[in-house]
Amino acid sequence: MTAPLKISSPETQQFWEIPVLFEDEHLLALDKPARLPAAPETGDQDCPNLTRLLHAAIAAGKPWTRERGLSYLMPAHNLDAGASGVLLLAKSKPVFMKLADWFGADRPGRKYLVLVRDAPREDQFEIEAKLAPMWIDRSLVRVDDHKGKRSRTTFAVVEKFSRWTLLNCESFTDRPHQIRAHLKHAGLPVVGDSEYGGKALWLSRLKPNYRLKPGHDELPLLSRPALHAQSLSLPHPMTSAPWTIEAPLPKDLTVALKYLRKYGTGAAAFRSLEEEGAEETES
Repeated sequence: MTAPLKISSPETQQFWEIPVLFEDEHLLALDKPARLPAAPETGDQDCPNLTRLLHAAIAAGKPWTRERGLSYLMPAHNLDAGASGVLLLAKSKPVFMKLADWFGADRPGRKYLVLVRDAPREDQFEIEAKLAPMWIDRSLVRVDDHKGKRSRTTFAVVEKFSRWTLLNCESFTDRPHQIRAHLKHAGLPVVGDSEYGGKALWLSRLKPNYRLKPGHDELPLLSRPALHAQSLSLPHPMTSAPWTIEAPLPKDLTVALKYLRKYGTGAAAFRSLEEEGAEETES
């Protein structure tokens, strides 16, 4: 197994070991960690992002870049900053252009797991709604039938809890924040996605008779968008051979699902949500 890429940000004193999911002479697929933007995002130009960190590592001649003879690395598609999972990068501009053509067309092959609040009316559904930047904060998007770009996502229920649902999603277009904005539009906000109306998931709201140890503060099980790029299937840009890259579930989503399966069903879960609603009303 290929060793993870070691990258750091001197400005923020952050360090990442990013697993390599696939590599050949043309492509590099990484398991992007949550909260690390793949590229600069609107309004966050000075924050660390994976593209800038990779380019800095190449410029500094880090050992993993010299071993590969890298002079170019560029993400070939969108993956939201808060999301985890498969991110495909091109090792040359010609390969990047081939991938850009593929991702620019309406194609299947981008599959995600996402945890949402509430439940859809149907176990399988599709959202085709145009997306455009919001007026107030252009780093976010909204459904806009007049000025938006065509966007299409399909959804299928994987697992249901009392008031949460785990969904499989397949994106046929490559818009920033597409899945999150589509789910907000459908009244199914992504857990932990505060930008699109989602709320954090807390063990104290799930577990009956929850007790916190004295002197400790509770941390949420999920406080970032519960969105994971699980797999990517496409023809290899140089050989045209079909292939698939997969990323394992990250630890935070694995732990959250474990507790949902244990405590997120039945009357206890409903009571916890009623208490949550009462607390929000009081505040």
